[in-house]
Amino acid sequence: MKLPAILPPRAPGTGRGVPLGGRERTTALIVASALLMEQLDSTVLTTALPAMSRSFRVDPLHMSVALTSYLVGLAVFIPASGRIADRLGSRTVFRGAIALFVIGSLLCAQAPSLPFLAAARLLQGMGGAMMVPVGRLVLLRTVPKAQIVAAMFWMLLPASLGPLLGPVVGGVLTTYLSWRWIFYINLPIGVLGMALTTRFIPQLRECPGGGFDLPGMALSGVSLACLIFGLESASRGAGNLAITLVILAVGLTAALLYARHAARTPNPILDFRLMRVATFRLSVLGGSATRLAAGASPFLIPSMLQLGFGLNAAQSGLITFTGPMGALCMRLFTRRLLRRHGFRTLMTANGLSAGLLLFACALFRPGWPFWTLSLILFLSGVAQSLQFISYNTIAYADIEGGRMSAATSFYTTFQQMTLTLGICIAAGSMALSRGIAGRATLTLDDFSVAFCVVGALALLAAPVSARLRPDAGNEISGHRAGGGCALRTGT
Repeated sequence: MKLPAILPPRAPGTGRGVPLGGRERTTALIVASALLMEQLDSTVLTTALPAMSRSFRVDPLHMSVALTSYLVGLAVFIPASGRIADRLGSRTVFRGAIALFVIGSLLCAQAPSLPFLAAARLLQGMGGAMMVPVGRLVLLRTVPKAQIVAAMFWMLLPASLGPLLGPVVGGVLTTYLSWRWIFYINLPIGVLGMALTTRFIPQLRECPGGGFDLPGMALSGVSLACLIFGLESASRGAGNLAITLVILAVGLTAALLYARHAARTPNPILDFRLMRVATFRLSVLGGSATRLAAGASPFLIPSMLQLGFGLNAAQSGLITFTGPMGALCMRLFTRRLLRRHGFRTLMTANGLSAGLLLFACALFRPGWPFWTLSLILFLSGVAQSLQFISYNTIAYADIEGGRMSAATSFYTTFQQMTLTLGICIAAGSMALSRGIAGRATLTLDDFSVAFCVVGALALLAAPVSARLRPDAGNEISGHRAGGGCALRTGT
């Protein structure tokens, strides 16, 4: 396969599995600092949701708006991130995105009410919309294709500290100080990230053909915002049903108008023609099934342990952090497993495991030993980590260099949409279960129903992954059909 022109050529004598150079590793770690801040923020928040609901005097189910409002900001502005970085430069956009995220964090810490918090989270989402895809784009444009797995390893390894530390840090801060401190911890990380970006991130620009797709951004933004808010409102049973249906109808209409616009535009803001690339299409579809569960789990598990088991935030955090620990451990072995088994075999088998482990979470009861709960969450973290690294890597295996910017924007948009949908499905399942039983408060049975629903959806990733070619992504993983590895050098 011909390498994209924007990627540096492979040096003579090198091959698959070549270790990263110092400059590429530094770039990956700086991008990881932004991911660390974002991941720490989201996992800390989920642990604090029950305490925040008491502070704002609202139903715990209504706190899902604190998660989905952030994801609205992501979904609306991510499509434009690649184009903006192409025109203004990667360093300028990446640094500005971190600054916006920090400002949003400060406002969240001062929030006097849930609506104010939701608005501040929306601002955070706007910053996050530029941070993650632009950071990933910098890596894809500066690292040879044979080193993409290594680059993803270095980028995602420090970012794993966010989910690992988040439940514990969030539980301790919420229990012994205040939930407001969970947002203050973003400030020093953000300042450090901006300083490192100024010093080390290259100012990369492209010259995209055609002008900026402003009509496309408007239509896609209206569609995504209305669909997310409509689904979030419907999942909680909040607000007027007629208004919710109108919001959803506006979102669907805008989506249809965007589809018509994109078919007639040479360079649309979200290019659905990328779905013609088999590895990209299957990564989007299979990854969506996995991310539905990934979006739901951080919302369900801390709330279940605190509301259903009667634990405080600190105790809940000590249990839930085992999931991110499993994800962190898995990152040490993912590259070796991909070299040995290839993408299709590994992703298909692991997709089944990830879904079944969610069904196991539905069985959690207060009488279970904490080590049993922790073990299941650890294994679930292992399975989800393997899926995410695999999907995030193979998605770009067959994307040409000139379309890399559009691909990262498209892929990240659908990532955030499915994470949001996972939260909505989980909240909706619990609300429906509670309503059918005629209960005023949530019980463990309601959480069990939600875990079964998202577990069933997560299982869909396996048959989708099975449709990959046997040799799909071998140039990246180093896997050789028939067993063995193309080359075992590198770390």
